[in-house]
Amino acid sequence: MPELASFDYAIVRVVPRVEREEFVNAGVILFCRTRGFLEARLALDSARLATLAPHLDLAAVERALAVIPLVCRGAAAGPIGQLSQAERFHWLVAPRSAIIQTSPVHCGLCADPAVALSHLLATTVRMPPPGGETEDGIGTHVHRADA
Repeated sequence: MPELASFDYAIVRVVPRVEREEFVNAGVILFCRTRGFLEARLALDSARLATLAPHLDLAAVERALAVIPLVCRGAAAGPIGQLSQAERFHWLVAPRSAIIQTSPVHCGLCADPAVALSHLLATTVRMPPPGGETEDGIGTHVHRADA
């Protein structure tokens, strides 16, 4: 069995009206210091966000979200990209009252940070298909009245 490593993660949220505290989860940032891993994956449900905030400029939100993976990768993100992975992670998850925010930081253990990141994206950001979830959390379990 591979050795487990601890990691920290935060959910990326789009908060169209900060005063209402309503949000749509849009991605996950995961940092695993011992594996030298800092990555973000995004999956914005634009239709859901448009329902919550029809006035919102979706293109501007998507541009703002696109910066997050650049900061994780480093070099292409300007001065912030020159910081260490830990400093970039802490910069990304720092509390702010803007349209793009993150959840509090949570922790976990994993054998593979990329697999953990995919799992977190599937379970905290992506909506399950109509009909419910399967054992892996993202399938299509259907309840039928005639069954």
